[in-house]
Amino acid sequence: MIREMREKLGREIDQLSHELNILLPQAIAQAVELGDLRENSEYKAALERQQFVQARLGQLHQRLNQLSQLANTEAPTDRVGLGSRVTVLDLDTNDTDVYMVVLAEMMDIDAGHISLASPLGRALSGKKVGEEVSLRLPTASRRLRVTDLVTVHQSGAAEERPGHNDKAAKSNGKR
Repeated sequence: MIREMREKLGREIDQLSHELNILLPQAIAQAVELGDLRENSEYKAALERQQFVQARLGQLHQRLNQLSQLANTEAPTDRVGLGSRVTVLDLDTNDTDVYMVVLAEMMDIDAGHISLASPLGRALSGKKVGEEVSLRLPTASRRLRVTDLVTVHQSGAAEERPGHNDKAAKSNGKR
C-alpha cells in the first residue's frame, strides 16, 4: 500500500513538474506575444495556473515526506496511524469493518481506504486495540471499538521503504 501511495504521488509530481517547467513557460510566452499584459486574460490565467501548480507540488512533496516518516522506528507499532489496517466493531449494530488508513489522495471509502483527515480517520488516529471511539457524523453517531490492528511496521509495508531491505540483509548476514 505504501508503494502504491508513493507511485501515485510520484506520477502526479512528474506530470506537474512537466507542466511547470515546459508547458506553462510556453503558455506564458504565447500570452506575452498577445500584447498588453494588464488586460491579457491568457497571461493572467497562465500565471494563476503556475501558482497553483507550485502550491500543489509543495503539498505533494510534503505527502512524500510523511511517507518517509513511516520509516521512523520510533513511531508507535501499537496505535492506528498512516498505513495501518484497522478492524472496528460497531457497538450498536455489531457490524465489523476493516479500514486502511491512507493519504487523502488515495481515500476511497468504498474500498475501505480512509484518510487521517476524515472524521473516521481522526477518531481512530492513535487508538489501540480495545479502545472505543465515538464518532458524530452529520447523519448519525457511531460507537466503535478497535478489535484488530496491523500497523505499517507489521504489514510488511516497512520492507517497501528505501534502505529497509539493506538493513535487514546486513542483520541477517546476507548481502
